[in-house]
This record gives sequence, C-alpha cells and structure tokens, in this order.
Amino acid sequence: MTLEQFNALSAHAAREALTPCVSIPQWVNAVTDARPFHTVDEAVSFATQASHGWQAEAISSALAQHPRIGERLQGDSKEAALSRAEQASLGLEQQTTQALLEGNQQYEQRFNRVFLIRAKGRTPDEILAHLHRRLKNNDEQELKETAEQLQQITLLRFKELFN
Repeated sequence: MTLEQFNALSAHAAREALTPCVSIPQWVNAVTDARPFHTVDEAVSFATQASHGWQAEAISSALAQHPRIGERLQGDSKEAALSRAEQASLGLEQQTTQALLEGNQQYEQRFNRVFLIRAKGRTPDEILAHLHRRLKNNDEQELKETAEQLQQITLLRFKELFN
C-alpha cells in the first residue's frame, strides 16, 4: 500500500495492518494515532521511536507470534506469511536444521522463550553463531538483545507495508 492509503485507513484497519509487524498493542496504537505521516521516512522514524522501551511482558507476548528459527509457521495469517517469507531465504540443510533445533531447545531451557533473530539477510551459519553466542548472555543482556531483534523485525515488516 502507499503511505497515502495507510494514512486514509480507519483506525481499526490501520491496527489490523500494523499488528502483523509486531503484536504489541502500545506500538500499534501509537503508530496508528500518529497518522497522518508526510513521508515514509517520517513514518519509519516514528515507528522506530515508538519501539524503544518495550517492556519484558510486551516482548514475551509478541514472541508468541514468532516460530522457532528454522520452523515454518503454519496457517494463512499475515504473521505466518511474513515469517515464512523472512525464513525462506535461509536454504537450510539437514545438518543445520538439526543444529538449530538443538540450539533452540537449549535456548528455550535457558531463557524460557523462543530464540528470536532477524533472519532476513543472514546465513544459517551466522544465525547459529548468534544462537551459540547468545546462550552465554545473562538474562538482562539477552532480554535487551531479544528486544533489539524484535525491533529490527518489526521495522523491516513496517517498511515492507509501503512497497
């Protein structure tokens, strides 16, 4: 959609368009309420500012919409389609898939949530390296990194609304 079309959406329709970017109501409402935007850059800048300071509870809730890296979300929701597209370029080999599965299990046991990383633009080996590195983080470091990854994913999805 164009920026003009986004600006013209009803508040309800704008929220529906934004929720697949990230399921954090405060962000969705803030971006919806800040319309109209004059440029895509202005919209992205506002969306970026609105994504700072997400609390642990909001992050945990949003992670429920994300599959484990290497897994495909099933269904025809916008979130599932976005996730499949983001992970499609990984081209995972069986050995890499197994390593990600094992790493995901270790991560979930350690941090009690799914391992989240922006897959777009990364190779499977890079993702595995990040996974192994992040397993050594303390809880505070890892929450910060998870928030940063969620923000990157959110902003990529937001920008893709305006293609």
